[in-house]
Amino acid sequence: MDIYKINDIGQLINGNPYVGRGIVIGKTADGKKAAAAYFIMGRSANSRNRVFTVKEGEIFTEPFDASKVEDPSLIIYAAIRSFENKLIVTNGDQTDTIYEGLKAGKSFSQALTAREFEPDAPNLTPRISGMLSFADSDFSYEMSILKSADAEGSACNRYTFSYAALNGLGHFIHTYVTDGNPIPTFQGEPERVAIPDCIDCFTSSIWENLDENNKISLYTRYIDLETGSYEERLINKNK
Repeated sequence: MDIYKINDIGQLINGNPYVGRGIVIGKTADGKKAAAAYFIMGRSANSRNRVFTVKEGEIFTEPFDASKVEDPSLIIYAAIRSFENKLIVTNGDQTDTIYEGLKAGKSFSQALTAREFEPDAPNLTPRISGMLSFADSDFSYEMSILKSADAEGSACNRYTFSYAALNGLGHFIHTYVTDGNPIPTFQGEPERVAIPDCIDCFTSSIWENLDENNKISLYTRYIDLETGSYEERLINKNK
């Protein structure tokens, strides 16, 4: 078994009907750019009624048809925000929790102690988060998952992973293993995936391999480590 194998993300998700929401963070093969991606999927009409929007460099989930929104609490949030030299990426309103925590002098993991998994029994969806920290033309990154300790949701287990950025390597964390009832939550460490130099190749590899019926939106960003400028791609199934 090769524990250092770097997987093709398209192959990891192809044929899987429901990996839920996913975050990818890593460094391009040429070592010049930081990469980040966030995607959402949905099974219910309420979950599928969403799009990503960009507002002043921040990414938000918003209803596609506001008249059909049933419960906005778990589907409408800021997914990506910046604070000083950090980029925050999450699958819920804990984006704002991390942002406010950083402002108060807390670390990424300290800020998340105020939160736990989503109150959507019986699924008890994990909260997944990531943060890129830039310094001296390079960066490091952290990932977190807050998940239920048992099927009843009686306690929250918290896992934080810290990474040095290596050329061509990224890490992929997602909310679910696959579809089910209840939906089985992600297990183990974030998966090792390849980060190509081409943002369009990266974007299409994710989008084209997500389940056609359940995928909703995808956002990707490549950040130049020398200049701080970035390219971005946004795909919404609802148009």
